[in-house]
Amino acid sequence: MIQKRHKTPTVFIDHVPLGSSHPIVIQSMTNTKTTDVTKTVGQIKELANSGSELVRITINNDAAMKAVVPIIKRLRAGKYQIPIIGDFHYNGHILLKKYPQSAALLSKYRINPGNVGNKKTADKNFTQIIQIAIKHKKPVRIGVNFGSLDQKLLTDLMRQNARMKNPKTDKQIIYKAMVESALSSAKAAEKIGLPKNKIILSVKMSDVQDMIAVYQKLAKQCNYVLHLGLTEAGGGTKGIVASTVSLGILLQKGIGGTIRISLTPQKNANRAQEVTTCKLLLQSMGLRYFSPQVISCPGCGRTSSDYFEKLAQATEQYIQKQLPAWKKKYQGFEQLKIAVMGCVVNGPGESKYANIGISLPGDQEKPDAPIYVNGQIYKTLKGKNIKTQFFKILENYIRKTYK
Repeated sequence: MIQKRHKTPTVFIDHVPLGSSHPIVIQSMTNTKTTDVTKTVGQIKELANSGSELVRITINNDAAMKAVVPIIKRLRAGKYQIPIIGDFHYNGHILLKKYPQSAALLSKYRINPGNVGNKKTADKNFTQIIQIAIKHKKPVRIGVNFGSLDQKLLTDLMRQNARMKNPKTDKQIIYKAMVESALSSAKAAEKIGLPKNKIILSVKMSDVQDMIAVYQKLAKQCNYVLHLGLTEAGGGTKGIVASTVSLGILLQKGIGGTIRISLTPQKNANRAQEVTTCKLLLQSMGLRYFSPQVISCPGCGRTSSDYFEKLAQATEQYIQKQLPAWKKKYQGFEQLKIAVMGCVVNGPGESKYANIGISLPGDQEKPDAPIYVNGQIYKTLKGKNIKTQFFKILENYIRKTYK
């Protein structure tokens, strides 16, 4: 059972609420050159269409900051209201002050306390960014990353630890530095005047166990809204597995108000894969629902053909095709569970557990395909048009159940 949610205030990113009891919010980030307005707008639309609710863009120089205005204007003209977040490192204080129109159009600022300036200028630069955020009524994510952790803070903590009678491990000190960096920065922002409901924190690391440990420490010590992410997770299956397991464990503990799964781009892979993975994670955990779920067996020596595999795939495709129309007509259909099973061993049981299930005949079984609706046998299908009949039953069920 998922533990009670980490108690936080609600932070609004324009119209999108984060934290408290609100649904976990999915965010993503473009990897286009921000100065290429056409490509950046196109990728933001792609991410939004796939289900991203917040999109972050890199703002690393004057040209990128200038591009914010045409990017957001094009999005709004195209009826895309998705909040756009500015990702600032090193020179955020300069760019936000120099380009007030862009600062006002961005929905949130993301800064890293480890690189807002050197030890002589960091406090001044940080203060300037927070004051601009207050002026424009913008929330700020204070994102601590292990790769750019404040080295002065880490060194000081390591020295203190070395003088202890029972010193802690280096890893424990790194966790402490990550949490202290986030919390001290948040408290400093509040002291300057940024309210708690305008602050989001993150403490990203690249190792799964490290990331889980440091977020748990942070959650115990504060009630700020937390953004979850495994940084430098990698790409493909490795990145997906590492990210989903780490985020899944924290979400199970009630930690996190918003998530991003960061995947290294793969050849011919769609950037929106990050968003799709987030949706699958949240739906698999029962935290949010985006589309009817198809349950299907892996197949074994008992399955006599690949028909159940093809039917499972065809069902997924049918759902995606009907999704836009269903969203306009039916409420709550996203929680529908459909089972497509390949033999008698688990077929009837899984089919009964689903809202609608079909148990196809396995090896040496009768050529019958019983249909179960809400746990009860509904009818048995035979012949060559099982798929068509099954889809008709599915459509009728949705029409009658989700009005």
